[in-house]
Amino acid sequence: MKLTMPRYDQAPVLVVGDVMLDRYWHGGTSRISPEAPVPVVKVEQIEDRPGGAANVALNIAALGAPAILVGVTGDDEAAESLADSLAAAGVEAHFQRIESQPTIVKLRVMSRHQQLLRMDFEELFATDAAALAAEVDGLLAGVRVLVLSDYGKGALQNHQVLIQAARARGIPVLADPKGKDFSIYRGASLITPNLNEFETIVGRCADEAELVARGAALMRELDLGALLVTRGEHGMTLLRPEHPALHLPARAREVFDVTGAGDTVISTLAASLAAGEELPQAVALANLAAGIVVGKLGTAAISAPELRRAVQREEGSERGVLSLEQLQLAIEDARAHGEKIVFTNGCFDILHAGHVTYLEQARAQGDRLIVGVNDDGSVSRLKGPGRPINSVDRRMAVLAGLGAVDWVVGFAEDTPENLLQALKPDVLVKGGDYGIEGVVGADIVRAYGGEVRVLGLVENSSTTAIVEKIRGRD
Repeated sequence: MKLTMPRYDQAPVLVVGDVMLDRYWHGGTSRISPEAPVPVVKVEQIEDRPGGAANVALNIAALGAPAILVGVTGDDEAAESLADSLAAAGVEAHFQRIESQPTIVKLRVMSRHQQLLRMDFEELFATDAAALAAEVDGLLAGVRVLVLSDYGKGALQNHQVLIQAARARGIPVLADPKGKDFSIYRGASLITPNLNEFETIVGRCADEAELVARGAALMRELDLGALLVTRGEHGMTLLRPEHPALHLPARAREVFDVTGAGDTVISTLAASLAAGEELPQAVALANLAAGIVVGKLGTAAISAPELRRAVQREEGSERGVLSLEQLQLAIEDARAHGEKIVFTNGCFDILHAGHVTYLEQARAQGDRLIVGVNDDGSVSRLKGPGRPINSVDRRMAVLAGLGAVDWVVGFAEDTPENLLQALKPDVLVKGGDYGIEGVVGADIVRAYGGEVRVLGLVENSSTTAIVEKIRGRD
């Protein structure tokens, strides 16, 4: 399955559900309390993060998609903290504030990246269901996907009203379900239970075949468009009527904290579907995102650059021969990670020691090295009849195998000026005994604030000399 990075900036999503504040108290521990056999934490830092449905909206915004959130809070300091954090992240939040009840807060006491204690401050909200439904109805016209983020805390009391309102407008509804009654999600486009939640409804599944069979029965019973079961270290299983089951392996390299992983899955799914991705591709992207988030501490959001890098790694475009479009995305990601882009170009017809040394020196000028390679037609025009010796695809393949080279791209013109205008590298490097003003494209790079550097060539190393020596022997 081929994955690409969607245009999330054109994918508005509405999230409705249980909003909560994840609060962290961080500090060191150096002694045991004299009052009880427990460690004493000297609190040095207090950190607030949006949790629950607010974390789903935050994840959507972090991907670059417009995110709108409807939820229920108290009228207190925790609600203000939530509102400030969400506004700073670009989330449009609509809170139904209930003065007589506290905002849900999950307080975690942390020391040396380990959770020592969690305290929950919560009670079921007496939500004005009609007012919430009316607010959602007024927002649906401006979005492409509706997410029901259900933690069973009382914000969602009229699931069917919301689902039917969205379906009437042709808007897909994704639900992260909770509880022992999934009938409240009847008619949803997709629900995303974890394995434990799924087996609570359908019974224990001895193997994948039984999971698939019981999932199919559940979809028929509830008129679901699809079912995604998240299975921890066993990955995910996507079930759709009239389609074979799609099993995706877990992508995590190291699991550090599973907090919020379900939020990441449904947020990436929703944003990807809103951006026009087909469901299998959206699930694959969500699987990659989940693999990233479990390597982080606590409730965390996945940024667009992080997901883009994972997509590139998946598609083999983290290094190697790329198209211009692929390369532009790779550069965007590298810059998001603070990396300096270096560019050089040439024919590289017969790769020799001089080339290797020069490319190693070029790579040392920054963090990523792009090599632009003249295609066969331009080499013939520049070098004359009989050149190139090797075709452009072979020349690029050899260059891509060098440790100093990150990306290789071909170009058909005699000069790389069009490439430089499209890529805008931070540093343009050429080898030779001429000055900077003699470097083709130097004026383009310097005009946008880039640097131009000239490196010396290794003596007694040239493709032309090698070709002439071979011809002499013949």
